[in-house]
Amino acid sequence: MSIFKNLPPAPAALKKPVTDTRHGITRTDDYAWLRAENWQAMFKDPSILDPEIRRHLEAENAYMKAAMADTDALQKTLFSEMKGRIKEDDSSVPVKDGPYAYGTFYVTGGEQPSFFRTPRDGGARSVLLDGDKEAEGKAYFRLGGVDHSTDHSRGLWSYDDKGSEYYTLRVRDLATGDDLADIIENTGGGGAWAPDGKSFFYTVLDDNHRPSKIFHHIVGTGQGDDRLVYEEEDPGFFMGVGGSMLDDFIYIDIHDHETSEYWLLPTSDLTGEPQLVAARETGLEYSLSEGGDVFYILTNADGAKDFKIMQTPVETPAREHWTDVVPHTAGRLIISHGAYARHLVWLEREAGLPQIKIRDRRTGEEHAIAFAEEAFSLGLSGAAEYDTDVIRFSYSSMTTPSQLYDYNMVTRERTLLKTQEVPSGHNPGDYVTRRVMAPAWDGAEVPVTLLYRKDLALDGSAPCLLYGYGAYGIAIPASFNTNCLSLADRGFVYAIAHIRGGKDKGFEWYEDGRMEKKTNTFKDFIAAADYLNQQKFTSYENIIAEGGSAGGMLMGAIANMAPEKFKGVIAAVPFVDVLNTMLDDTLPLTPPEWPEWGNPIEDRTAYERMAAYSPYDNVSEKPYPAILALGGLTDPRVTYWEPAKWVAKLREKTTGSEPILMKTNMDAGHGGASGRFQRLEEIAFEYAFAIKVAGKM
Repeated sequence: MSIFKNLPPAPAALKKPVTDTRHGITRTDDYAWLRAENWQAMFKDPSILDPEIRRHLEAENAYMKAAMADTDALQKTLFSEMKGRIKEDDSSVPVKDGPYAYGTFYVTGGEQPSFFRTPRDGGARSVLLDGDKEAEGKAYFRLGGVDHSTDHSRGLWSYDDKGSEYYTLRVRDLATGDDLADIIENTGGGGAWAPDGKSFFYTVLDDNHRPSKIFHHIVGTGQGDDRLVYEEEDPGFFMGVGGSMLDDFIYIDIHDHETSEYWLLPTSDLTGEPQLVAARETGLEYSLSEGGDVFYILTNADGAKDFKIMQTPVETPAREHWTDVVPHTAGRLIISHGAYARHLVWLEREAGLPQIKIRDRRTGEEHAIAFAEEAFSLGLSGAAEYDTDVIRFSYSSMTTPSQLYDYNMVTRERTLLKTQEVPSGHNPGDYVTRRVMAPAWDGAEVPVTLLYRKDLALDGSAPCLLYGYGAYGIAIPASFNTNCLSLADRGFVYAIAHIRGGKDKGFEWYEDGRMEKKTNTFKDFIAAADYLNQQKFTSYENIIAEGGSAGGMLMGAIANMAPEKFKGVIAAVPFVDVLNTMLDDTLPLTPPEWPEWGNPIEDRTAYERMAAYSPYDNVSEKPYPAILALGGLTDPRVTYWEPAKWVAKLREKTTGSEPILMKTNMDAGHGGASGRFQRLEEIAFEYAFAIKVAGKM
């Protein structure tokens, strides 16, 4: 029997059938009308949304509020707990760069970060940008960051005030705090300064929200006068621009999910034409880090599935000059790398756990920074300066708050700079974190990270929030998360399933969860639920599944495949209308996503494969668990109509009594609310749903 009582009638979306025939196969979509025809313009001006669509979304929000009304007090309690674990007036440890050290801070009650600098070795703090001041009067505001020029005189900063991820760039005089007249619209959010601080390079998004052009802007001139440096004509590729640490080059980075291409513009001639490093070759990935007279290249060339590091002279960067430095080792995935005057540094993952490795460039001697916990997370910050022996990294686990260290690569000494404060108190000894292995259908072992209170009875009665993602090779770290303590303290097991589609166990783990093997992702998640049930960490009637974006596709798939194994499902900005989206090549991410999922426009096999698992297309008459879908009106990544259509179809088809709820943030996009406390309110809402579904209110 449902825990939700006395609900008003649920909104019933109108049916307006639209048929589509591809490869001789005809499909009918009853809810296609929820896709706004003017979506490109609406992302920039949400007020022009079709009134009929707006009324439907608002009706869904009203129904959701009615269903969750009895959790209002719980939400406030959860929010208060989560907020109490945050040091409100927190400040980062400044990073040294030249005569200054740069950092960020928050003020008590503030939603947005502010940026500051001090003299290099300490002293008075100068505020460069006040995030709360810039956000005043805006329903949504997200900063893209601040990047200072090489001479430290100016800052380049950006903001998005609609949630559509069209960022506006501004130039600030760092001495006076005043913005110059320069306003650059419709950018990707960042830029790269030329060494003289008088100009910068940036990426422009086209009407379909794709980064198609890179321009060179001279400070003091209009955007219309900017020189076009590079134009990418293939809509299937992402593009970005950045600068080398030594300021010798501007990098143009072009890539999709399996192919890379770099172009270099020497800063000695800013009016020159970019030079190609290695032409794009399907399946070849590489990235550059300048090391003085050489480039260090992280790549999967020559069959190095888990990547290796090569080098090439700066004067001759073409692929025929690449030679091995750190050879490929199967099962050891090299994630990122950085080069400094005397050392080469990289972050790798083996057997599901991260490790930082350091190589002396002169002697070739290598050593690791290793840790002993069963499951943990590492972050490699590196350094802002090239001529240094000191890098920075962070460490945490599910029970250990984040610790920030400086590490001397010569003496191998660690200096603890900061430990994450939990103002309301946290005793790691009250909790247990574990890494268990769930057997999958084909014999693979799926890592599952667990967090629960030490005194929890593991007899199957505990509720469980089981989180998963499983796409794009993204590994989910076993890092400290103060929010999930609110669940653990209420008797929950908090679990992360490190399923195929991510690179948690190397590149092959990713390959085994994409394209024709995509269903392994879904089966792995169900296998994790099976294992937790069998081992009595929880039971099927107590598991609430959660995932977002591509993890929302996972939520839709497992709800179709094994609804009886989940008490509830939380799907945030869920990519559930997979087939329709991959057939619509005008949408921002569709062409770049084809290497991840397949191209159903050209390939009948890809069409049939997607049609077989696409959550929206496979909703059928069965008793679905309680479902909460979350969307953002201006989301350019997973458009609002995906969860809206999915919910409409679920509500039409379900034979069960559990409610299907949807909450659309009418003032935000893919990332949800932009303020740090606003975001906590959203998490408190999601957790309140999980607690209510679990019957633990």
